[in-house]
Amino acid sequence: MLRALKGSGVFDLVRDSRWRQRRLLILCYHSFALDDENLWRPGQFLEASRLRDRFELLKQGRYSVLDLGDALERLRQGALPPRSVVLTFDDGTYDFYKLSYPLLKEFGFPATVYQTTHYCSRRMPVFSLICYYMLWKRREAVLPAAPSIGITQEIALATTHARETAITQILAFADRQQLSTHQKNELAAELASRLEIDYDELLRRRIVQMMTPEEIAELAAAGIRFELHTHRHRTPRDQTLFEKEIQDNRDALEAITSIRPRHFCYPQGDYDRIFLPWLSQQDVISATTCDPGLASRGSEPLLLSRFVDTTGQTALEFESWLTGVGALLSAGVNAALLRRFRN
Repeated sequence: MLRALKGSGVFDLVRDSRWRQRRLLILCYHSFALDDENLWRPGQFLEASRLRDRFELLKQGRYSVLDLGDALERLRQGALPPRSVVLTFDDGTYDFYKLSYPLLKEFGFPATVYQTTHYCSRRMPVFSLICYYMLWKRREAVLPAAPSIGITQEIALATTHARETAITQILAFADRQQLSTHQKNELAAELASRLEIDYDELLRRRIVQMMTPEEIAELAAAGIRFELHTHRHRTPRDQTLFEKEIQDNRDALEAITSIRPRHFCYPQGDYDRIFLPWLSQQDVISATTCDPGLASRGSEPLLLSRFVDTTGQTALEFESWLTGVGALLSAGVNAALLRRFRN
């Protein structure tokens, strides 16, 4: 259907319409594979070559790639340029510094990183992610019972269910023992040893590690925007705990960049309407979700839609969202109506 719509000129009609000009596409990316992480989690990790292809489409299509804050102000004023797009990157892992930023610099595109900060000053991987990644890496192996890391019985790691069982036991053990971040890292190192994985090599390659304060400062000075994503990548339903996540995150970023962040992204797209007044009280002026759609002047600024680009999205699907056709189809507009779409 998308091929037919593009071939009949509907993509061009919608892209150049007043309807599209009054709307903002906020693109969402998470991480890019330093090794084979895209095979492990294709919904989260992309190959860097995919990002280059996307940037080429933006360039060839003459899309207006805007800074987030500027774009949202223009949206509010009804003054967006044609074909407006914003680039956002969640989490702030090292691969952004290594792979994404050089491409942004090459193409001259502004971007916003929603940076979680707990691990930034710790040269170690995110505990849950590195454990799950290692279990996947050794999916042909059998993990013997190991009470010291919470594994209660031998587990053959060949299936997703088995690996879920293993990671659940490991994380539950860490919670019961109330392990510190450093103790969790020691547990991950022991898991690596039991799986016969070179943990030092994973540390050296910075697999699922955050950018350091020095790297964030360098990119901030080069024009990359760093905004709020909570300190520990979580959204508690308790107001005091939620506000602490925002404040700790903001304090860490402001200390690094000397800029007060006021834009927010819900970690993993996990949001609740009870958060909206809490965010307003914390001087947050926008918040993005992972719900698909385009932002309009009438959108709730603390529940802005984005298009999450993943390994599974084809170039045609991506282009449909750039033009606005993808958003219309997602909203339930049928192909017959699209064919009659006019300026």
